[in-house]
Amino acid sequence: MQIHITPRHLSLTSAIHQAAASQISLVENLGAEILGAHVVLLHDEAAKPSDRYTVKVHLAVRGPDIHAEHNAEDLYIALEKVVDKLARQLRKRKTALKDKRRSVAQRATEREKNGETVVKAPKKASKSKAK
Repeated sequence: MQIHITPRHLSLTSAIHQAAASQISLVENLGAEILGAHVVLLHDEAAKPSDRYTVKVHLAVRGPDIHAEHNAEDLYIALEKVVDKLARQLRKRKTALKDKRRSVAQRATEREKNGETVVKAPKKASKSKAK
C-alpha cells in the first residue's frame, strides 16, 4: 500500500511522518485490501484552540473509497481519532460484504430444498475486434 502524506501550514517532521505511517498501517492490518492512502495534515492558527489541527484521510479500496476527518487541539490525537473512524468504517464494510455472501448462499440452498431450478445468467460474449 502506498501512503501519501501532505502537510498544509506545518512542517512535516520525521516524528509526524512516522506517527502517521504507523497509524495507517494499523488500519491495513484489519484485513481490507487497501490500495493506497492519502493523509492530509492541516494546521489552522486562526481556528478555535480545540480545532487547531485537522487530519483528513482518503483510503482507496475496491468499490467506494473511504474518507474520514477529525479536528483536535493536538495533531497526534486527531490522527488517532481519524484512524478509529476508518477502522469502524472498514469493519462495517467487511461485515456487510460477509453478510451479503451468506444471504446469497442461503437463498441458493433454500431454492434447492424447494425443488426450484437455479438458472444462472449466461455469460456475456466478448466482442471480437477482428476486421
